[in-house]
Amino acid sequence: MTADVVAIDDALAQYDPVMGLEVHVELNTKSKMFCGCPTEFGAPPNTQTCPVCLGLPGALPVVNRRGVESAIKIGLALNCEIAEWCRFARKNYFYPDMPKNFQTSQYDEPIAFNGWSEVIVDGETYRIEIERAHMEEDTGKSTHVGGATGRIQGASHSLVDYNRAGIPLIEIVTKTIEVPPAKAAAVARAFVSQLRDLLLALDVSDVRMDQGSLRCDANVSLKPSGTTVLGTRTETKNVNSFRSVERAITYEITRQAAVLNAGGKILQETRHWHEDTGITTSGREKSDADDYRYFPEPDLVPVAPSREWVEEIRATLPEAPSLRRVRLQEDWGFTDLEMRDVINGNALEPIVATTSLGVSAAAAKKWWLGELARFANESGTDLDALPVGPAEVAEVQKLVDEGTLNDKLARQVFEGLLAGEGTPAEIMEKRGLALVSDDGPLLEAIDRAIAANPGVVEKVNSGKPAAAGALIGAVMKDMRGQADAAKVRELLNAKLGI
Repeated sequence: MTADVVAIDDALAQYDPVMGLEVHVELNTKSKMFCGCPTEFGAPPNTQTCPVCLGLPGALPVVNRRGVESAIKIGLALNCEIAEWCRFARKNYFYPDMPKNFQTSQYDEPIAFNGWSEVIVDGETYRIEIERAHMEEDTGKSTHVGGATGRIQGASHSLVDYNRAGIPLIEIVTKTIEVPPAKAAAVARAFVSQLRDLLLALDVSDVRMDQGSLRCDANVSLKPSGTTVLGTRTETKNVNSFRSVERAITYEITRQAAVLNAGGKILQETRHWHEDTGITTSGREKSDADDYRYFPEPDLVPVAPSREWVEEIRATLPEAPSLRRVRLQEDWGFTDLEMRDVINGNALEPIVATTSLGVSAAAAKKWWLGELARFANESGTDLDALPVGPAEVAEVQKLVDEGTLNDKLARQVFEGLLAGEGTPAEIMEKRGLALVSDDGPLLEAIDRAIAANPGVVEKVNSGKPAAAGALIGAVMKDMRGQADAAKVRELLNAKLGI
C-alpha cells in the first residue's frame, strides 16, 4: 500500500518519533586500517590499493596503531568505557565495492561502549546515549553510469574504485533517542553538528561531509503517541549534511505517518535520501545482525589497550564541548539567548575561527548569523559549506574597522564573495564600494542637501537640532551610501553651527 506524506504537525500530533543515529567517521591516518596504502582523497581510481585491501589470497592484514589511538580518543571524548580487550570480526555480505566480500569490523566486542553526549536545542539540554564506537574499514565506491539518477536502476554499467576500501572508519552508534516529538529532527542535526566539532577538536578526521568522511545513517520509527511499543524502523543511508539530517528525518516522519494512517505497514529497509527533491526512496530490505554471519577475524590478533596508554590518551583530550561553550560565552559576553542562537545556527566554530583572526565576537556573530546565515538558508547550504570562510569575514571586518567600508557596503562585498566575484578588494573596485573619505565631495553633498531642504534648515536654526537627521539622510542618499554617517554629521553640524 502506498501513501503520500502528511503535514509534519499532523504526524507529530498522532505519533512519537523514535530515532537511532549511526555516524561513520573516516579517520585522517596516512595509511589504511590494515595495510600501508595511502588514504589521499581524489587520487586516480584504483591507484591506492594492494593485495591486502583488495583481499587477494595469502595477504595478511596488520592493525593501524594510529587508527586504534583515534578510536580510543573518540570513545573517551564521548564518555565511553574503553575495552581492556576487544577484537575484530568479519561482516559477510556481497556487494561489488567490497573486494573481500566481507568487511573487517567489530561486532559484539567494540573498543568503546556505554557513553553519552549532550546537545542544546532551543535552550534545552538533551542527553544522547552512546551504544558503541567501533573500528572498521570503509568500502570502495561504485559509480553507476548511463542512467538519469546516478543510481544502479537504469544504469548501463557500473565502475568500481577501490581506493577507499580499507580506509579506517569509526562507527558511532547511539542508543534509542526519544525526545519531545517536535524537537526530534533538530536534536539529530545538533548531535551530528556537535560531533563534527568534537572530531575536529580531536584532530582525528577532516570530517568533510562533502567528501564522505562524515556520513550519517538515520534510523526512524513511529509509535502512536502515549504508547511504548516501538514501530518498525527504516534506515536512511549516507546523509551528508547537517541540514539534510534534519530534512531526511522530518520527511521519514511524514512518510511513515501517511503509510500508517492509510492502514499500511512500514517495511524494515534501507532508504536513499535525495537532496534535490527532499524525499527518500526504497533501497533494499534491511538485514539483521544474524544475516551478516559475523565471526571473529582469524587473521588479526585481539586489541588490548593498556590502561596506562588509555590514560595517556585521555590527558591529550581537548576541553569538553559543554565546558568550552560556557567559557566562550563568558569570554564573548554573549547573553544566554545570543549563545543559543549561535549554537542553533551552527555558527559556533565559524565564530571561533573568525575571532582567532582578530575580529570581535560581536562583529563575527553579526556576519555569520546575519548575511551569511540568510544566504545559507536561502540556498539550502550549511554555513561551513559556503564559499566564504573566516578569513574573508575577517578581511571584510578589517575594512569596516579601518573606515574603508560601512556595514551597508560590507553587505554588498559579501554578496560579491558569495557570487564568486573575487577577493574583497577586487569586489570593492569592481562595484565601486569604498567609502568617500575626502571632505570635498561630502561638503558638496551637504550643500546640495541644505539647498534642497530649506524647511529642515529653518527647523534646525529655530532650535530643533534633531531635525538635522533628515539632512544626513539626504546626504547619504546623494552619496549612494558611500559616506561615513558620523563624518557627515560632524561636517553638517559645523556647517550649521550646531
